[in-house]
Amino acid sequence: MNDRSALRWDLLMRYRLIEIVAQWEGRLTTNHLTNSFGIGRQQASKDIQSYLTKIAPGNLVYDKSLKGYTPSAKFVPKLTGGNADEYLHILSRNKDVVHTFTGLDLAFARTEILQLPIRPVDPKVIRSLVQAAREHRRVELGYISMTSGVEERILVPHTLVCTPQRWHVRAYCEKHREFRDFVLSRFRGNPEILDESVHDVEKDIDWNTEVTIVLAPDSRLSEVQQDILAHDFGMIDRKLHVKTRAPLVTYMLKAFNLDIDKLDADPLAQQIIILNRAEITRYLFKK
Repeated sequence: MNDRSALRWDLLMRYRLIEIVAQWEGRLTTNHLTNSFGIGRQQASKDIQSYLTKIAPGNLVYDKSLKGYTPSAKFVPKLTGGNADEYLHILSRNKDVVHTFTGLDLAFARTEILQLPIRPVDPKVIRSLVQAAREHRRVELGYISMTSGVEERILVPHTLVCTPQRWHVRAYCEKHREFRDFVLSRFRGNPEILDESVHDVEKDIDWNTEVTIVLAPDSRLSEVQQDILAHDFGMIDRKLHVKTRAPLVTYMLKAFNLDIDKLDADPLAQQIIILNRAEITRYLFKK
């Protein structure tokens, strides 16, 4: 059984932690579960046995010398992707919550997380946007822009979007009569929920358009350097196909540290290039 929809959320999270810790640390104990989820040792032991019985028989073996479970030779992730990022994200989250909770019983706890300054967002703004998106309604609220200052906007939001630099909301703007991105930290005042709107997510053509960005190592680099980059990014035949929504193309390129206007810069600076630049140019900087 590996149908996530059939599992309770809390149990799924415990099963996922079992897989991640076992795969990336090589030793799983009941302490990982008791410290992370506030459950007793007996329940933690029951969860591990349940995982082995219902989810992944044979994935783990108990090592008496280590006093814990280790991944077997035939270990295969069932509820996780088997990616290092899953473990590394747990390390970062562990540091985030350590001031409130005891923290996870992870073997490698020395991590340093580069954190950007937190942009202040009013809770009532989030609540109104979430309600309006859920109920397909219009919402009136103040928004400050770099060109117009603070002015009242009537929006029809449909999706909250997280980029490496900030959170924003994708919404239909009645002033501009089109779907745009609005930075959450720039909303002002007290939002007012209005009536329903026909401008839902299905009407956002750009949002529903999938774009593929094709990346490759800069050809000006040496063969060895290109092979290193291809391995770093998991490229196949020195190409990486990145799929995203049309309005998110610019954000995706920024995440790769790519500047569409500086492709002739020092090859060691950007290291990778866009192969299908002409195809994606129409989607850049459209907000």
